[in-house]
Amino acid sequence: MINFPNAKINIGLNITERRPDGYHNLETIFYPVNIKDALEVIEAPELSFESSGLDIPGRVEDNLCIKSYHLLKKDFDIPPVKIHLHKNIPIGAGLGGGSADAAFFIRLMNDKFDLDLTIDQQLNYARKLGADCAFFIENKPVFAFEKGDEFETIKLDLSGYSIVLVMPMVHISTSEAYSGVKPAMVKQSLLELILEPISQWKNQIKNDFEANIFKNHVEIRGVKAALYQAGAIYASMSGSGASVFGIFDKTPDLGELEQDNQVFYNI
Repeated sequence: MINFPNAKINIGLNITERRPDGYHNLETIFYPVNIKDALEVIEAPELSFESSGLDIPGRVEDNLCIKSYHLLKKDFDIPPVKIHLHKNIPIGAGLGGGSADAAFFIRLMNDKFDLDLTIDQQLNYARKLGADCAFFIENKPVFAFEKGDEFETIKLDLSGYSIVLVMPMVHISTSEAYSGVKPAMVKQSLLELILEPISQWKNQIKNDFEANIFKNHVEIRGVKAALYQAGAIYASMSGSGASVFGIFDKTPDLGELEQDNQVFYNI
């Protein structure tokens, strides 16, 4: 059985306060986009994991698909499986690729082995794996808050626009991203700002990670400037970076950006 985990972008990201458990409370808009991995699971004599496509750093036992398997195995008598992941979603990009793989693995195992998990049960498993994993269970636009794992459904449809994503050859670690952030409560919530016309987002919707990351990585700042120069209605870094997306009325020509970056059109 195979499915295709997709990425997400963040439209706005406000870090509001540090939590006693070491995490941060935040608010953001998660929006699914059409950059996809491929995930295949087949029954096998023993549990194994292999990947193709982009190189996945770290130990196999730390991969979120493997962790998802062990999480389900505690509660269900599931057989060993062979997991193959073809990695296409850029890593260290703020696109939630690893979280998507974990959530889609839960969904796939539920279907393959008839586990009869409710949506709420799938959400609870996903929340144990990472802050944004749960988003990919239902995989629809939401206002996310607390650690980024509590959601309120919103009506946001960008299908009439061309969304382009640019991935510089830079990797931003979570520790680097948070090192320059000063949590602060917001005057106006993203839940309200997202209702404004997209033409107003540039002046009202921000990503708190950008200021420090742009200071340390001028190439990422340059990508955002180039997207606006190419006619973007709104442009922003996604999550903690390093990817930057632009929303356009029509598909732009970003040939110059393609020389030093990976560019995904019409996502």
